[in-house]
Amino acid sequence: MNQTETMRPALPDPATAPELFEGVLTRRVIAFIIDLIAMGAMILAFSLVGLIAGFLTFGLAWLALVFVIPATIVLYYGATLGSAKRATLGMQMMDIVLTPTRGQPLDGWMAIIHAGVFWITAWISLPLSLVFTLFTPRRQMIHDLIVGTLMVRRSPMVRHWQARSGRPTAAY
Repeated sequence: MNQTETMRPALPDPATAPELFEGVLTRRVIAFIIDLIAMGAMILAFSLVGLIAGFLTFGLAWLALVFVIPATIVLYYGATLGSAKRATLGMQMMDIVLTPTRGQPLDGWMAIIHAGVFWITAWISLPLSLVFTLFTPRRQMIHDLIVGTLMVRRSPMVRHWQARSGRPTAAY
């Protein structure tokens, strides 16, 4: 056993646990569309509040409207990916969860960094990032490899970790 193996738990392998990676790419795309709809609704609500506040403050609050979109994205990913569920609303609906691969916990900051690197790579070339997953054994996108995360199916993952530990666990 080398130092790397003692520092982090063994990652699931698609050869021994294929159910963890089954349909992950399709689920991620659908989850992203659901998340875009959720964030769009939040942006609309925050913008309406800012619009009304602008009238009440004689236009001063309208200056803050430029921060609505970035603040919504950070708030959404920090609150959902950074939570104990480690999944956005779309990811929860698609039964996928984000798992750290480098031994550190997945907290709010790590979730925001993950989302930030995702938006940067998506801005540069989303199709390239999606095609990249076809050549990685665990279906990781470019930002997953950079940040050190892994996306797997949630329900089979709970069974996988329970089988590895030999006892039921509440954490996933």
